[in-house]
Amino acid sequence: MDVLRPTLVRIGGRVYRKNLIHEQVQQQEEEEEDFYTGPSDCADEPCDAFVVEETEKGFQCRVEVPSPLYKYIIGKKGETKKRIETETRTSISIPKPGVEGEIVITGQQRSGVVSARTRIDVLLDSFRKKQPFTHFLSFALNQPVIQEKFLQFKEEVLEKCCQDHGVSSSLFQNPAKLHLTLGTLVLLNEQEIQRACDLLQQCKEDFVDRITGGKPLTVEVAGVEYMNDDPAMMDVLYAKVHMKDGSDKLQVIADQLVERFVASGLMLREWDRVKLHATVMNTLFRKDPSSAEERSSAVSGKSSFKERESFNGRNILKLFESFSFGEAQLDAVLLSQRYSSDASGYYGTAGRLALR
Repeated sequence: MDVLRPTLVRIGGRVYRKNLIHEQVQQQEEEEEDFYTGPSDCADEPCDAFVVEETEKGFQCRVEVPSPLYKYIIGKKGETKKRIETETRTSISIPKPGVEGEIVITGQQRSGVVSARTRIDVLLDSFRKKQPFTHFLSFALNQPVIQEKFLQFKEEVLEKCCQDHGVSSSLFQNPAKLHLTLGTLVLLNEQEIQRACDLLQQCKEDFVDRITGGKPLTVEVAGVEYMNDDPAMMDVLYAKVHMKDGSDKLQVIADQLVERFVASGLMLREWDRVKLHATVMNTLFRKDPSSAEERSSAVSGKSSFKERESFNGRNILKLFESFSFGEAQLDAVLLSQRYSSDASGYYGTAGRLALR
């Protein structure tokens, strides 16, 4: 990083410059990101993004933090916590590992408490982005008709294209977990899961019911397309999905849902608009077919791309460009849980927005 041109981070309408400090966290090499906003953090504007209470001994501020993120505030041997306390002249109380609760910041000066809280917020924002996603918003596409046509597609591809480089049965999605992914989330405790569920219901009331008219969306799953630039070196092949009536209802709902979740802080923006797709083949599946479906909930998975062996999909595109996987009735947006399965074989559901 150029020290004369540090990375800038925008949080809560304010801009911070980022300094990098190399430090170990819980026996693992991690790059800790520290931020400095200057001695006049709140001199120019009121810091009303969070509540600072006045007490008999000074001031305090409480912040809800999921327990998996405590270690980033503590640092190796408590060094991060000690540094923040020393530099802001505050005391930071953190619950025991694994115990959900609030981090409490206390100090004699309000400005010190505000500075400590700001630094904690920025650290949390940075390290949250590094967590693997735990949940995702999805439309299930595992209806029997779609599954049957998908298995036909798989059989024909293996019959007609088995000689093409990299093509094998291990590339294919689990038919019980066929789905559309709208966006991924990092939800680290029950409170955050509940926030996501509540937001889904709020979206239903605010705009989903108006768009759908209280009816499911009838879609056609037809045609295949690939993600990268070279069809001879594919990593992901997906089926295209569109509304049967030719409307843009599905796209509008997907985009507005993601917009709301991004605005809430529960989701990071990955695309300017949601790319509606149903993954049917993915090189991530090849590494461990038994858990392939869990690896494919998002196109931008966390797995190392160095381990991926691409496949030549030229013939697949030529032969199956217009393959029809059938029609589906989308009747709910699901808050799906990664690494899980329900009785039907689909992902476990933590929340649900019914379209009818």
